[in-house]
Amino acid sequence: MNDRISVDIQDGVADVRLIRADKMNALDNAMFDALIQTGERLKTEPGLRAVVLSGEGRSFCAGLDTSNFAAMASGERSGGQGSAGPLVTSNRTSGGSNRPQHAVMVWREIPVPVIAAVHGVAFGGGYQLQLSADMRFVTPDAKLSVLEIKWGLIPDMAGMALLRGLVRDDVARELTYSGRIFSGQEALEMGLATRVCADPRAEALAFARDVAGKNPEAIRAGKRLLNLMADGDQHAILLEESREQTALMGTPNQVEAVRSSLEKRTPNFTDAKG
Repeated sequence: MNDRISVDIQDGVADVRLIRADKMNALDNAMFDALIQTGERLKTEPGLRAVVLSGEGRSFCAGLDTSNFAAMASGERSGGQGSAGPLVTSNRTSGGSNRPQHAVMVWREIPVPVIAAVHGVAFGGGYQLQLSADMRFVTPDAKLSVLEIKWGLIPDMAGMALLRGLVRDDVARELTYSGRIFSGQEALEMGLATRVCADPRAEALAFARDVAGKNPEAIRAGKRLLNLMADGDQHAILLEESREQTALMGTPNQVEAVRSSLEKRTPNFTDAKG
């Protein structure tokens, strides 16, 4: 399809791969565009029965491209307390998503089951991307993290809307506040992975082929009902993700979080107000 994502459809099963292997499939503007374009195409693909989403090379997706964080450290990207910003108010989809959120939520909107096959790392935006799948097949030694706090930020690619239906409230809070890295095996134990396996992509494709042999109308009806049960007030959560993130971006403490991470030193934060 392009230089970021490949799509191979056989017998109703779409094998979708992130193919920016030299960058561990990190999310740059071209990858965001490719995720949205591919997801939108698959939403209307004739004869589609199931989708497998995986990453080529060493990892599923390492998260936001580090060039974005360098821009934050230099002060090029800013939001700040009280700022609305385009990520909050502009160009939202009918489902309530802005562009980065839509790169994730579009996979939720595909009318057939989506299985994420996760190996290597799934950090930050990459972690949120795999949350959009109906199921997550992971290697036991995969490394996953809600990593945004490392950069002084919060998950804002639909992570909050998706995480809430998978784990207890206190677990979601612990992962969001700490940004700690956890394994695929621990993800299974917490309810964040569906299955642990040595070859997630092979098992996901086998599962997808099995689904493809079921009544396609019943499968699509089941997904509609399951999404309805899980989504709740999705619009409000997506909007609030953007409001909170825009207020954080470019503030002194957020810039300090990025600089200290890039410089590999202990951060020096000022006290929060309010």
